[in-house]
Parts: sequence; C-alpha cells; structure tokens
Amino acid sequence: MYIEQEKKSKSSTENVIDDDFKLLTADARQAGERALVRKLDRRLMPTIIFIYLLNYIDRVAVTAARLQGLEQDIGLTTVQYDTILAILYATYCPTQIPSNMIMSYISRPSLYIGACVVTWGLTSALTGVTKNFAGIMVCRVFIGLPEAAFYPGIMFLLSRWYTKKEIAVRSAWFYCGSLISNAFGSLIAAGILARMQGVLGLAAWRWLFYIEGAITMFFGFLTMWLLPDFPHNTRWLNAAERRLSQVRLAEDTGEADKDSNDLTIYDGLVLAIKDPKTVIFMFMACSQLLGLSYINFFPTLTQTLGFNTTVTFVMAAPPWIFASICCVLAAWHADRSGERFFHIFGWSWVAIVGYIVSLSTMATGGRYFSLFLMTTGYAGFALILTWVANAIPRPPAKRSVAMGLVNGFGNLGYLMGSYVWDPSWSPQYHQSMIIALCSLVLSTGLGFLMRWILINENKRMDKEEKTLMEGPGRERIEEAARLEGITFEEAVKRRKGFRYLY
Repeated sequence: MYIEQEKKSKSSTENVIDDDFKLLTADARQAGERALVRKLDRRLMPTIIFIYLLNYIDRVAVTAARLQGLEQDIGLTTVQYDTILAILYATYCPTQIPSNMIMSYISRPSLYIGACVVTWGLTSALTGVTKNFAGIMVCRVFIGLPEAAFYPGIMFLLSRWYTKKEIAVRSAWFYCGSLISNAFGSLIAAGILARMQGVLGLAAWRWLFYIEGAITMFFGFLTMWLLPDFPHNTRWLNAAERRLSQVRLAEDTGEADKDSNDLTIYDGLVLAIKDPKTVIFMFMACSQLLGLSYINFFPTLTQTLGFNTTVTFVMAAPPWIFASICCVLAAWHADRSGERFFHIFGWSWVAIVGYIVSLSTMATGGRYFSLFLMTTGYAGFALILTWVANAIPRPPAKRSVAMGLVNGFGNLGYLMGSYVWDPSWSPQYHQSMIIALCSLVLSTGLGFLMRWILINENKRMDKEEKTLMEGPGRERIEEAARLEGITFEEAVKRRKGFRYLY
C-alpha cells in the first residue's frame, strides 16, 4: 500500500514537472511563445494604454479648465497658474525613484499600480472642489505622488515580460495612450465644457474634474485584476506559461532576469547611480522634455490660431493622432532593425523643423502645420526608456532604479517648461520656441555620446569573445559544432552573447 502511494506521488511529481516544461520542447516552443505573447498583448497592452490615456487627461485637465474660467473663478494670477502646473513635477519627478525601487521589491505590482490609479483619480476629482490657490496647490502636489508610480513602473514591468526585440513597439503602443489623450482628451474636455456649464449650479470646469476623476477611480480597481505581476507569479498564466516567460527572458540576455539573493533594494540605487550611462540618459531625457514642454500649453498654442474654445479643442486633436501613428511605425521599425539612436532623434529633428516653421510665420496654415511637426518629437521620446532598458539591462533592481531616475529627472524638463511658455510672449512665443529648439539640439548631442559609448562597449565584447575563440577556445567550439552537426560559423553565432542596441 505504502509502495503504491509512493509510486503515485512520484508519478504526480513527474507530471507536474512535465507540465512546467511542456512549452520548452522543440515542437511546442515556437507556437507556445507566440501564444504567450498574444495573451500578454491582449490583456496587458489595452489596460496600460487606457490607463495612460486617463493619466494624461487627469494631469492636463487644468490646462483645459483654464480656457473656461478656472483662473477667474478661484482668483489665480499668471504666476500662480504657472506654479500649479510646475508643482506637480516637484513631487512627480523625485517620487519615481523610490517608487521604482518598491516595484523591484514587491511581488504584486498589479495591486500597487492599481491602488495608485485609484488615488490619483480621487485627487483629480477633489480638484473640482477647490475654492482658492491653496486648495488647488494641495491637489496638484498630491496628484503627482501616485502618478509617479505609473509610467516608469509600467516600463519596468514591460521589460520583465518582453524581449529586447519586442519591447520597443509595445512601449510605443503604451506611450500612444499619452498622445491619444492629448487628442481625445481635448475633445472630451470640449464636450464637457460646452454642455455642463451651470448644471447643478456648478462651473463646467468643475464637472471636468469630477467626471474624469470618477472614471479613473473605477478603472483603477479593474487594473488590480487586469495587470500581470511578474513571470514567476502571475495568477492568470499556467505553470508552463510562467516557466516559458522566465526562460525566454533569460535567453534574451544570457542570464536569468532576477536579482541575486544578497542584492538589496538600495544596492540597485547605488549600481544605477555609479553607471555613467544613467547620468547621460537623465540629462538626455530632461533636455528632450524641455524641448517638448509645449504639451502642457498645447490648447493655448492652438488658440493662437484665432478660433473659439470648442473649435480650438477640436483642432488640437489631429496633430496628436498623427504623432501616434508615427510613434507606432517608428517603434515597429526600431524592433525590426534593432536600431535606437536615429529612431529616437530623427523625430527630434522633425520637431526642430516644426519650430523653425513656427518661428518663420504667423499664417494660420503654416502655424497649424508646424504643430503636426512639433508633436512628432514624442514619437522618438517614447523609445527613451526602451533604450535605457536595453543599455542597462541587469540586474533588474539596477534597471528599475535607472528607469526611475531617467524618467524622474527627465520630467524636470516639464517643470522648467512651465515657466518657458510665458503668456507675455504670446501669440508668437518666439523666445519659448528658441529655448525648446536649443534643448532638442543638446539632447541630440547627448544621444550621439550614448551611441558612441555603446558601440565601443560592443567592440570590447567582440574583442573579448574573439580572444576566447583562439587556441583551446576555438577547439572546443569546433568540437561542439561537430557533435551538433552544424558549421563552425553557426556554432560561433550561437555562442555570441549579449550586445547593446544603439
């Protein structure tokens, strides 16, 4: 009896092991991997795109509310309005670093991110209650704290699921949530502001915060169920899918995508800060976002074309739809080619042309065309954190903190930009555009420097591998090729390790 039970137990254990590894067999691997990626895409991507859409709508609702009397109703001066824009980044930027440190440490990022979505939705809704400068300042401070977890946290989560040949286009689709929010967020705002004025005795701009905040809170609770956690513990994947997720990420970089047992949450911070690539990426992102800081004033820039509020919001949509299309196409090609620099900064150069056009004319057609060119700069910026994930891949704790540092410091560009687009310089905004143009040139220079560093790193690794393949090393590869029935060149290709994408 005991022997039979032991045999059953042994058989059960073997079946469990077989189930865990069934997608790793030669016959099942390719189809299993395709099915896994499709499953992730169907559930993860729509969720994060929609959340990002809500994120930006909530964040920039104050710029839409400005056109409908926000400043007059609560008695804001121009400097106070600029301050409520800037103060969000004062909390949003530095909080991203500890938030991503937490992300690399916790086991259920779905619950953490979902809770943050609910919190910023509540804070956004409470903005509609404010009566004065102090009240709206408090709301803007506290909306920046939970929002800090989202963008760098999701980018880190994507890097835990997709290979370096898959992540660029997914990050672009994700970033499209931000770009689309500038298009449809403006249309939503136009609808609310046009129809809700005086309902229940409230100003339309207050309804804007109530409605958008309530939608965000509802979806935040859904997020806790929809998002995955990590490859080893996601509840809606089976054991074989979880095993395959871990193996394919390990193969992508030549080592397991996990931290060593003795690596603490603070070690990741130290490793990231010591890496000069992190610092270069930080200043690169900051200068690029300063160059693209018009985003917080886009309805105001569109208003300089001379149309009423509703038409202004409608006209603000097409440039962002165009930018979204450019973003996805650029990222798709970046994944196919493995190239990063030109796919990022090529669009910065298009934005620079847009600034030059806008500096050259005040004609309605020329100015509107320049807005299309300016928005394409975000098609490149969408790939910045993807490049960070490729250039600083291991260990995950270091990668997570590096992404938080780059995005957090980068958003200081938005903080500075809050004061660059001074209303006294309207409607031409020539000084603002010159500052933004110079910032994009600086960012391009830092991008060239990063590209040069990564090329040299790859050359160094090539040299090291070439040294290993001489003498005894070459003999071992030749013997392995003979045993496997493949050519020496194929064996060398299999042996070739990780390389940076530049």
